[in-house]
Amino acid sequence: MTTHNEFSRCVAQYDPHALPVSAAQAITREWATPVAAVERVALRDALERVLAADIVSPIDVPSHDNSAMDGYAFNGAALAGGTPSVELTVAGKALAGHPFAGRIEAAQCVRVMTGACMPDGCDTVVPQELVERSADSPSIRFAADAVQAGANRRLAGEDLARGHAALRAGRVIRASDLGLLASLGIGEVNVRRRLRVAFFSTGDELRSLGEPLDAGSVYDSNRYTLFAMLRRLNVDALDLGVIRDEPAALEAALRSAAASADVVLTSGGVSVGEADFTRQLLQTFGDVAFWSLAMRPGRPLAFGRIWSGERPGVGLPALFFGLPGNPVAVMVTFYQIVREVLLLMSGATPQALPVIHAASQRPIRKRPGRTEFQRGIATQDADGQWHVTPTGSQSSGVLSSMSEANCFIVLGHDEGDIAEGERVNIMLFHGLI
Repeated sequence: MTTHNEFSRCVAQYDPHALPVSAAQAITREWATPVAAVERVALRDALERVLAADIVSPIDVPSHDNSAMDGYAFNGAALAGGTPSVELTVAGKALAGHPFAGRIEAAQCVRVMTGACMPDGCDTVVPQELVERSADSPSIRFAADAVQAGANRRLAGEDLARGHAALRAGRVIRASDLGLLASLGIGEVNVRRRLRVAFFSTGDELRSLGEPLDAGSVYDSNRYTLFAMLRRLNVDALDLGVIRDEPAALEAALRSAAASADVVLTSGGVSVGEADFTRQLLQTFGDVAFWSLAMRPGRPLAFGRIWSGERPGVGLPALFFGLPGNPVAVMVTFYQIVREVLLLMSGATPQALPVIHAASQRPIRKRPGRTEFQRGIATQDADGQWHVTPTGSQSSGVLSSMSEANCFIVLGHDEGDIAEGERVNIMLFHGLI
């Protein structure tokens, strides 16, 4: 655990007022300490959990040389006779799970099915459709150039060799991994404890679902998008509801969240409004790295560490993200800043989000000096080329545009206006949102 003084020295080198996105990502990554606790779970409960240690294969997979198709197994030396065709006597049959018990001679072969053990003395399989055999004949015939020696045989350990790593620590276990582990005879695995993330919204104007809307009030949508985004990451999410714009209530909520969670997320209350008390409170019992990013949407974003005690360094710590109040800004900052930190703290090895190039179908206004994540609709033409069109209004309060869009248009820090037809970077929502 890094100390309060170490944290303060680290963040002092940065401008806390308008950080470039890349600098903010570097700071947050540096303070993402993975949870240490490990749990052992049954294989069927391991989906989407983070592997805590390498899985070393205890066996060869496959465990024996076997046939890759239905056909006839024989010794490939029979192909070297110099004759245009090969004739072999069928000595028996091998099925998957029912191997041929004997050993064949040079002029013999064995009828094999896919997955059957290769009989002793055999190293090659000729597919059945390339073979001539009459119904009552004990022999087969096929062209000598129909196959090469060693063809259509799967070797023991070809998929995984005994003693080699099958899966590496830090992997988020997928459906295919469950099958792989089952093929090794492994029924339980060690995984990291789920990351605990507490979140709440702030604002006197917010109403929960089912409550009547007063004049000037709105329904709280941010907690539902945060819940969904956290669920996609398979963390333990603790919803603390809506907290009023009142310092004592906010302080109690933050201290309670720090005592029960590894990470605390709030939405709203980190701008410069008269009722934005969160930043004031953090200066009394937290360490603050930055308050503002050179980013649109998402300029007001606070990151640091809070403590459950009365001052920094006292009580239990939690990383803190104070997200903006506007709903689109909440989603953009989560995916561009918060998501990777949560994966790292879960013990996972994050993969960079894929970015592809697309031609803009419209001109886009952009001011240099900040990174912008605009909402867009991407399509592919018949030649496989990508095109993208902004969804229209890029206001951070227009949540419907996120539902309409299927990608972010990523405009770099130093970029200016984009002309129609100019290529831009896009980040597809598929697999992300």
